[in-house]
Amino acid sequence: MTFKNYHTVKSSLFLFLTLLFSSHTFAAPPIYTGFLSNLAVSGYDTVAYFTDNKAVEGDARYSTEYKGATWHFSSSENRDKFEAAPEQYAPQYGGYCAWAVAHNSTAKGDPQQWEIHNGKLYLNYNANIKKRWQADKQNLIGKADRYWPGLLD
Repeated sequence: MTFKNYHTVKSSLFLFLTLLFSSHTFAAPPIYTGFLSNLAVSGYDTVAYFTDNKAVEGDARYSTEYKGATWHFSSSENRDKFEAAPEQYAPQYGGYCAWAVAHNSTAKGDPQQWEIHNGKLYLNYNANIKKRWQADKQNLIGKADRYWPGLLD
């Protein structure tokens, strides 16, 4: 291989890798679904947080699509409620950890670490992070609202 050919291959490889690993390539989707998954809120029924006041696993028989993700529900009634008003029942920040979003970052939201505040569902990464979020949630919600949804760009 000549020097000129080597330089061309090296430049092409650099350009390819730059495009492959650009920030747009790894931009977070609007709904957190986990790695190699399309399931929102790990398959939990987001309506049940409001109606049953607890985390309830959904069932694939009662599913719908919203914002590029699949959502499961524990009943057809809950699925229908979600379809009628998805913004009312979908977790804030696409199901990403509310504390992380308030810190201009993203992390998975754990469906077991949830809270409804002012009629909105928030998820957090784990129990420790949820406690930290609860201690200053009004301030953190204000910060997260400013970062979201631009954080995904």
